[in-house]
Amino acid sequence: MSILNLPGIHVDGIVESDNHYRIRAKTSKPPSQCPNCNGTVFVGFGGKNQLFFDTPIHGRQAGILLERKRYSCKSCHKTFLEPLSMMDDKRSATKRLISYIEKNSLKRTFTSISEEVGIHEKTVRNIFSSYVIELGKAYQVITPKWLGIDEIHVIKQARCVMTNIEKQAIIDILPNQNKETVKKYLFTLPKRDHIQNVCMDMWNPYRDAVHSALSGRQIIVDKFHVVRMANQALETVRKSLRSKLTDRQRRTLVHDRFIILKRRRDLKMDEIIKLESWINNYPSLGTAYKLKEDFYGIWDSNNRQEAEEQYLLWASTIPAEMLDNWAFLLTAFRNWRDEIFAYFDQPQRITNAYTESINNVIRFSNRMGRGYSFDALRAKMLFSGITPSKKRDRKATKYPKKDFPEIPKPLKIYAVPARVIMKSPNYVLDISTLLKMIERGEI
Repeated sequence: MSILNLPGIHVDGIVESDNHYRIRAKTSKPPSQCPNCNGTVFVGFGGKNQLFFDTPIHGRQAGILLERKRYSCKSCHKTFLEPLSMMDDKRSATKRLISYIEKNSLKRTFTSISEEVGIHEKTVRNIFSSYVIELGKAYQVITPKWLGIDEIHVIKQARCVMTNIEKQAIIDILPNQNKETVKKYLFTLPKRDHIQNVCMDMWNPYRDAVHSALSGRQIIVDKFHVVRMANQALETVRKSLRSKLTDRQRRTLVHDRFIILKRRRDLKMDEIIKLESWINNYPSLGTAYKLKEDFYGIWDSNNRQEAEEQYLLWASTIPAEMLDNWAFLLTAFRNWRDEIFAYFDQPQRITNAYTESINNVIRFSNRMGRGYSFDALRAKMLFSGITPSKKRDRKATKYPKKDFPEIPKPLKIYAVPARVIMKSPNYVLDISTLLKMIERGEI
């Protein structure tokens, strides 16, 4: 089999180095007709050598120096180069290399692909851009039942991210998070009536946009944005203690801050001992920690009424001297009370955890390919099928044995003495019995 495995191409020679293959080749069959007039009578008219790039072979760049013939048609008197069905019409590359670049450019950086296949990075970008245009024509937004809205700051600007929380799929990334941009996009969603719930953080432009475009839909404030505020309040108390501590205590408290921010049920024994030490020595920190833990406990409620009652009870236990530390959280509940407690109205609790994980993927992709435009980053996220992995699979890929052709085993022929066959005409002896008979001299 030819190293190229390209029909109609005959390999004449190969030059191999550490990084690449340089393959000299020519076509094996002349064309059957003129591409200009479909004439069948033509003669040779010189030719030229053209360099085409191919997919990597054995992990090395592959270049094909193809001897391409030119012909002169007797019917239309025009010259033409022999057509190459396996080569791309626009670029000096095989069609399979273009397809390889298209698929990999969605998940990998342009530079890494350029170094692997041996063509310029700009060419990789151009192939990617053309491919994205074709994908964009076929892309259809499936309106979700649970819509997630969040923002992420990439490429020097805050962008709005839309996700399908129920199906765990990204819907789109908007160029900014402005109210008019979000509202305009929501109006363009097909079958908007399919949306039942919208999960978001506490950002007024989002709420106004949803009220305008999706009137009557239930807005749910993401649980994690709310409980995170309790940690922020606890941090303000911890930082206020710093002026009263020695340098050594201050450094210790900095390192132990992660213990203080943890839920008590998640602490190990040595962490509990450190926590108790700080709480006993600094009562204000202990009070703030208890308030944080009790606030987290609200989200374990079974229904909305129970959660609201627990919140009111919790708010009444905040000491007067600590009201300033928790003021921003209390204000958030005053302004977003209905949307916060809507979390408990759903049989299946809805959060924006998936949207947050998508944001992490977007940040990672943006860091890996520094210099991406917004359109390029958006296309990579929409069309690559990249999703946050819940559990990383470290096992090696296993190929089913049935995918490989069966190799027939050689037939084993054993010579059996004639005397055995004579004595046992109706059955065949096994080897162990045969050996015993030989040892006893019966054969």
